[in-house]
Amino acid sequence: MERELRYRRASAWEYDLILREAEKYGELKHSFFAVVEGKFRDVYAVNEMVWEKIETLKLKPYSYGTFVGTIKVDNLVEKFYPNIEFFYFVDVQKNYAVLKPKAGFLFTTGKDVPRNGVKEYSWQGTKKLVIFDENGIILGIGRINPASRKKFILNVTDIGEFLRRRR
Repeated sequence: MERELRYRRASAWEYDLILREAEKYGELKHSFFAVVEGKFRDVYAVNEMVWEKIETLKLKPYSYGTFVGTIKVDNLVEKFYPNIEFFYFVDVQKNYAVLKPKAGFLFTTGKDVPRNGVKEYSWQGTKKLVIFDENGIILGIGRINPASRKKFILNVTDIGEFLRRRR
């Protein structure tokens, strides 16, 4: 039996989950989010003008705006799991790494990054880092492994995943 999708503005609680995740990395630059409820609660960054148009539609959309992550219940606790696009809406000031060109290429092919491939990094609190290239382009999300020099940053997700997926 297929359930109907529900779309709505993000509640204050959901916005707080999004805000707390953003604060691990910097400051949230966007304030209007919407949710599509199905099996999970998918979160979209939406322009308020677009939202006004959506509310007048007779057909209900199943997505809109930029998909920025999912809210799931993990061990009876709700948690927001951001994707790469979420960090375009965050002014990243901490918990990031800037990779050298060769390491950046390897990261986008799904490889882990050695310590000598990191040009600069800031690590405070969380083990997840936003990964950038030297030009400031977001390459993905990594997990820092300070005990290892060969696998200093482990690849969690990157912009090349879409191209590598099995069809």
